[in-house]
Amino acid sequence: MRRKISVTIRFIIIILFVIISGNYIKKIENKTYSNNINKNVNLSTMALKLDEFKENDIYSAKDTYTGDLTGYVYNCPLCSGHLGCLYRYDISDGKNTYYDETYGTVNIVASSPNLACGTIVRFSTNRISNEPVYAIVLDRGVAGNALDFLSPDLDYALNLGRSIITYDVLRSGWGSKVES
Repeated sequence: MRRKISVTIRFIIIILFVIISGNYIKKIENKTYSNNINKNVNLSTMALKLDEFKENDIYSAKDTYTGDLTGYVYNCPLCSGHLGCLYRYDISDGKNTYYDETYGTVNIVASSPNLACGTIVRFSTNRISNEPVYAIVLDRGVAGNALDFLSPDLDYALNLGRSIITYDVLRSGWGSKVES
């Protein structure tokens, strides 16, 4: 009888050992190990880097406005064929674009003094293009948040008509760079 109890106890111990070791193995299998040296992540530093990236990204909006969009031509009744911000830049030949060192060839728009000369804006309107339109403020003559799109000819300006658009300011003025 003593031997029967001893065998039963051994059997129970073996079963318990198998159950306990099986659960332990499952726990080990569920653990994930990382050999990454940089285990600590400083979220504040990451947030500052993201803000710095956005600030340095030339295509992220710095501000957004809503206003009228109209078209004009170089020889309109009150136009001189020269631009308010770059008087020496002659547009009397129908030229309606400008080469910017950062943004490349962009369209020209007139705005109120609310936007500094050299400001780059981006807007979308199917009346001009199916792609976003990039433009630089090089002229004056409108009020508020309106933009006046320098068109290559009168028909283009008339077909553009008047519409309400929302536009993003990508760069505010030329900054420290002096344009002539």
